Amino acid sequence: MAPITITKNDYYNKQNDISTLESHRPTAHRLIVHYGNFIDTPKLGDLRIRFKCAVGVCSKTGVIKFIVEECEDPISTALQYDECLKESEIFIVSSFENGNTDSFDTFYFPGFIDTHIHASQYPNCGIFGNSTLLDWLETYTFPLESSLTDTALSNLTYDAVISQTLKHGTTCAAYYTTIDSESSKIMAKICKEKGQRAFIGKVCMDQNSPSYYCETLDTCKESSEDVIEYILNELNSPLIKPIITPRFAVACSAELMTFLGQISEKYQLPIQTHLSENINEIEFVRKLFNDCNSYTDVYHKFGLLTDKSVFAHCIHLSDSEIDLLAANNSGISHCPISNSSITSGECRVKHLLKKGLKVGLGSDVSGGYSVSILENARQALLVSRHLAMSIDDPIKKEESKLSVADVLYLATQGGANVLNVNSKIGSFDVGKEFDAQLINLCVHNSNVAIFPWQQVNRSSNFLRKERLKVENIIAKWLFNGDDRNIKSVWIQGKLCHSKT
Repeated sequence: MAPITITKNDYYNKQNDISTLESHRPTAHRLIVHYGNFIDTPKLGDLRIRFKCAVGVCSKTGVIKFIVEECEDPISTALQYDECLKESEIFIVSSFENGNTDSFDTFYFPGFIDTHIHASQYPNCGIFGNSTLLDWLETYTFPLESSLTDTALSNLTYDAVISQTLKHGTTCAAYYTTIDSESSKIMAKICKEKGQRAFIGKVCMDQNSPSYYCETLDTCKESSEDVIEYILNELNSPLIKPIITPRFAVACSAELMTFLGQISEKYQLPIQTHLSENINEIEFVRKLFNDCNSYTDVYHKFGLLTDKSVFAHCIHLSDSEIDLLAANNSGISHCPISNSSITSGECRVKHLLKKGLKVGLGSDVSGGYSVSILENARQALLVSRHLAMSIDDPIKKEESKLSVADVLYLATQGGANVLNVNSKIGSFDVGKEFDAQLINLCVHNSNVAIFPWQQVNRSSNFLRKERLKVENIIAKWLFNGDDRNIKSVWIQGKLCHSKT
């Protein structure tokens, strides 16, 4: 195939969409330059808006090489970055419709990061009846997970959940699978095939579980090491990592948790589990481990409380538990939809952030009804306001609320911090890998309505009121947007999903 050269005039021609251009991009291109408006949240509460950006990405590594704002000619910008480049080695992806670089109909946003999702439970999305946590597990969760020893069902379920998360802009996820090692390997294999960045956790549980869905200690040890070795050595993908996954303290014996702490240390692996989701669960843990000071102290005692640990929910933590988590630099996955759906409670997210804890968002499928992290971000904002309504002190009331910028931070950079991949992803910065989604607000049938007086006008001096318009448009996207607005998704610089 002859090299495709996109000239400074060609990139305004939108007869071919991004998916068509990418599918015909020859390997001769050394540099991909994404040209458009870029929005990210590198710090809590900080909505960084960069217009007419040229972002150069190495086609081989997916690493961002340069970012130039207010760029008029992305090809010239790329040639200035590397004088050894030839124009034929540069591939331009422009997001501007009809060459209108003053418009704000489209923008790039970092890929979403889901810090807590049960891939095996995806078929049960939206099914939780009137249950609370413990009876919901017995009624809905364990029967479904146990059925995935059937490889055909595993393939069907995991292919569906990965496809849906990609469709909703999730570029990185911390997945729970089942207790079955072969099922877990299938999940890891499909993630690699689809190009999604993922942490894959074989669930571990050897007590207080139904007889049809429980392991012995020895079986769990053997299957855990089997999955770890498969992902690290046989699958051998830089995007796929194993993660140690005790279901929660109720379902794990002291011996099993001790072993899991040891293999986390042996392989230097992250850990994911549940913590303080439900009052009855907390009381159950207290009775099982009455020699420990708290639920959090149980994990601490068995070597599962580290700077690589991710604890989902953390709704009912005491002050001493928060201090213990902070002292160990552990991460928290806030799952607002799930917490509301199964009546678990309201997590004090701003309080945890103020205490210095790393916090990200989790869909917690299927306790949560949606794989969309955007949907979870908007629910996180609303849950914080419900929490505020129960606070009498006006200062503390305001301090408990999450803003639009806050929840978008949790959905991206916050999640990267929790999973300790913040040096690679979470924002658009030189040296990070290009995990991104292209948002189109004016797509056909969009639920986001932008009226003429709300449009951004950058043809004259960019005034403060115009920036406010941008912020308002981002808020509209947060509250009204969905997967219809996601035109394309890239992971490590490679196109993984695109609207046709």
